[in-house]
Amino acid sequence: MLKITEPKKVLCIHDLSGVGRCSLAVILPVLSVMGVQPVALPTVVLSTHTGGFGTPVRLDGCAYGEAALEHYRELGLSFDCIYTGYLGGEEQAALAEKAFDLWPSAYKVVDPVMGDNGKAYSTVTPAFINRMRQLCRRADLILPNATEAGLLLEKELPAQLDEEGAQALADELAASLAPNAVVTGLQLDKYIACAGAGRDRFVVKKLHIARSFPGTGDLYGAVLIGSLIQGNALSAAADNAAEFVALAIQKTPCDQDTRFGVWFEPLLPRLCPMGEE
Repeated sequence: MLKITEPKKVLCIHDLSGVGRCSLAVILPVLSVMGVQPVALPTVVLSTHTGGFGTPVRLDGCAYGEAALEHYRELGLSFDCIYTGYLGGEEQAALAEKAFDLWPSAYKVVDPVMGDNGKAYSTVTPAFINRMRQLCRRADLILPNATEAGLLLEKELPAQLDEEGAQALADELAASLAPNAVVTGLQLDKYIACAGAGRDRFVVKKLHIARSFPGTGDLYGAVLIGSLIQGNALSAAADNAAEFVALAIQKTPCDQDTRFGVWFEPLLPRLCPMGEE
């Protein structure tokens, strides 16, 4: 007989893009097939993501988010994990902090979305970077990419790192900001790598694939969190996430318009947990 248990709940505080596989459009199906109940709290609703479709239509969700959190509190809901991503300003950082205050026992994961490819996004200000540091200090785990790690630490990173340098970067983040850190998108010679520090120290390397898609960071984060909730160590969860993203890139047709993201949907059955007898 299958053992039926109540799925763990993850409050996902991210943007929602109508076109393009990223943010909540990726996170919700991934966590669902991994046996987790995601609860979506959109910070911003966008007609498309911001990577090549022109200027998207934008609806700020801050007032909605405040009201939604109060509704969840009134309902007596509890969350096992709170996972934050794109925050459209300091007010939305306060929204994430309110969620942390309302559910202090939840495992708190912050993806400090601020930039990529060596540059901060145009809307990111020094004040917002400082506010993001404050939010990271309240997290149990942070998931910056290489660019965001540099912004958080106020240092310029080299384009290429060796394994020792990658580990040192993760160690510095874990020592100064959060108990656990995983840095993604690190260039290590012919590899793309992630480095983790905290309770679990590691460097995971995959052969670099010379194709770039929006939303792969969100895909990575969702698989990592789902793997953690399934009981994996952080190093194993990071490896699971890196392998899934690499496979999704490989399986996406070469003539695919990269703006639409990777074709991860056919691979979702790989993430389903096995039922227990």
